[in-house]
Amino acid sequence: MRRRVNALNKENISKIVTELDAFPKVPETYVKTTASGGGLSIVIFIIMVVLIYFELQYYTATELKFKYEVDKDMNSKLQINIDMTVAMKCAYIGADVLDITGQSSANIHGKLQEEPVWFELSPKQKEYQTMIAHVNEYVRSEYHALQDMLWKTGYKGMSSEMPKREDEPVGAYDGCRIHGKIQVNKLAGNFHITAGKSIPVIPAGHAHLSMFVNSNDYNFSHRIDEFSFGVPTPGVVNPLDGDEMITKDNYHMFQYFIQVVPTKVHTSHTNLETYQYAVTERNRTINHSSGSHGVAGVFVKYDLSALKFTVTEEHKPYWQFMVRLCGIIGGIFVTSGLIHSIMGCFVDVICCRFQLGSYKPSDSKSSNASVPVHSLNNINTSIETPPVTLVQTAVETPIGQLQNQNNIETIAPPSPT
Repeated sequence: MRRRVNALNKENISKIVTELDAFPKVPETYVKTTASGGGLSIVIFIIMVVLIYFELQYYTATELKFKYEVDKDMNSKLQINIDMTVAMKCAYIGADVLDITGQSSANIHGKLQEEPVWFELSPKQKEYQTMIAHVNEYVRSEYHALQDMLWKTGYKGMSSEMPKREDEPVGAYDGCRIHGKIQVNKLAGNFHITAGKSIPVIPAGHAHLSMFVNSNDYNFSHRIDEFSFGVPTPGVVNPLDGDEMITKDNYHMFQYFIQVVPTKVHTSHTNLETYQYAVTERNRTINHSSGSHGVAGVFVKYDLSALKFTVTEEHKPYWQFMVRLCGIIGGIFVTSGLIHSIMGCFVDVICCRFQLGSYKPSDSKSSNASVPVHSLNNINTSIETPPVTLVQTAVETPIGQLQNQNNIETIAPPSPT
């Protein structure tokens, strides 16, 4: 008895589960395949493969998340990397740094090297400088996420150093290359190159002995090959890299105002502390008679932001990829089926209206329409007369009537004469 009850319960449960089937199966004998459906299926599979390929690329690509926080590291030193060339002899100029407190950097001689060079570049150097200038112009023209590529690749790129000169011009050196690294306090400051060597001034600061330089020797046309903050990173093009300023006036002042932002980059390829900066440039000719006062030279005034910029690399979640993949596959199948049904209905209406394809009258129907009416009547009569009626009539007729029928005179056909 229990076995029978259990069997009935299993059958009821199976029946309920079967009725809840959301994917009913259609017998293959009821399915009709067409050439149009096969062609559409091929197109659908190609589109599906292409979309899945792009979805995989989108999933494998990482995203950069940006976070701002207060920079609490104010006691550390700030490294400035400099590589500039001025169109004056090294004996006529001096380079120094002065922070906002009036404190000059400790004896930068030996940290910043002065190298006599020719200001005019060689063809190979000119090609490199033009390339760097074009990259900077491209970045300045509009917003480009160039740093995204650099951060994701771990700053692997081209070398950021000026190549060596392959020829030697005739004549004396007419320029001075100032390059090296200096450590300064993490405060706003001013790096400058002006006429005359610098000497310390008590109690603070310094002065440049410009009175020993002839006014005709003044020429502060300059070229910036590198100006960056923090640890040098290969492949990075800073805003001032490749900048070249030429002047025909002896007394000319160039000013660069820089806003430095500490940046921490943490990606799968690199983990470093660096700095980014934005720059604004101003320049004017010094002419005291016309009211344009100042000191001729190159002045780079920088200030540090109180906010720290943190960049982290994140991967997209796996569940998001699966949801998007199911949406692509299901959406393509549903949309393609709907399009195929609409197109099939449209084709059927056109064919029915103009009697094309399967809706065109066949020859067998026209031949049946030419059969005479009396022939159809004979056929119907012979078919509808049942042979059993004659047998029943013969059985039900009385014998006496049959005898009387035998007495019926038979008319014979006329004999031949």
